Amino acid sequence: MSHLFEMVKRFKLYPRQVEWLGFRALAVGSVLTITPIFMVVIYILVQGGPAISWGFLTQMPQNGMREGGILPALVGTLYLTLGTAIFSVPLGIGAAIYLSEYSSDSSLTRIIRLAIINLAGIPSVVYGLFGLGLFVIFLNFGTSILAASLTLSIMTLPVIISTTEEALRAVPQSFRVVAISLGATRWQAIRRVVLPQALPGILTGVILGLERAAGETAPILFTGAAFFLPRLPQSPMDATMALPYHLFVISTQVPGMPIRIQYGTVLVLLTFVLGMNIVATVIRSRARARRQW
Repeated sequence: MSHLFEMVKRFKLYPRQVEWLGFRALAVGSVLTITPIFMVVIYILVQGGPAISWGFLTQMPQNGMREGGILPALVGTLYLTLGTAIFSVPLGIGAAIYLSEYSSDSSLTRIIRLAIINLAGIPSVVYGLFGLGLFVIFLNFGTSILAASLTLSIMTLPVIISTTEEALRAVPQSFRVVAISLGATRWQAIRRVVLPQALPGILTGVILGLERAAGETAPILFTGAAFFLPRLPQSPMDATMALPYHLFVISTQVPGMPIRIQYGTVLVLLTFVLGMNIVATVIRSRARARRQW
């Protein structure tokens, strides 16, 4: 940026020329950022596309996971993501509502917010070891979907709380004042006015947290993932296969694994996460269309 100002002074550029240069610099930066991402996605499509079929999505692994499908891993990822949402979304949104709407701006709340921000940066393997000690061993849940979902929930809570609190604080204070002046209680104003207006931002935080949970390997490695299971899990107390751990296993532990199966698994996981994004984007767009500010 300092080089740009020096250029302006040296060549006496007019404001429109400076604006033109700035837009071109932003365009070049955007292209340089997006191009590698597109190249990676295209490479995954080319390598993994031939593996995608109905049988690949609905069959059990065979011949040491070198043949067959990825149904247990796909179902297990769905179960883990759903379990994470059940535990983390209500608790995270509730904590954010309390911090944003009810708590006073004291030293304690500032310490809590700082702790939440710091927890968001802890490596996932630390959460995995914590889940192993607390849920698997101490609470005796064993290696199970329940233990893995609770571990992933703790890991995603900081993201959900932070983004939800920011979304709630972005709603104009006048909305709350008008609702309360019309006879609404504080909770009625939050539930009927503030939350609907903050829904797009809340959805963003929820999807970010669940996407991280869906793609993590270390936490489920310690708490709920299995190398191979010949059947689908029957209860929350069963272990499960999952796409991230399955991808790690077939890439590092299974010799002679066809490359198309590895990239096919990557493509399915990428599609799973992208599907969550699309659903959230549609809901967020409709919520923004109804927003009154």
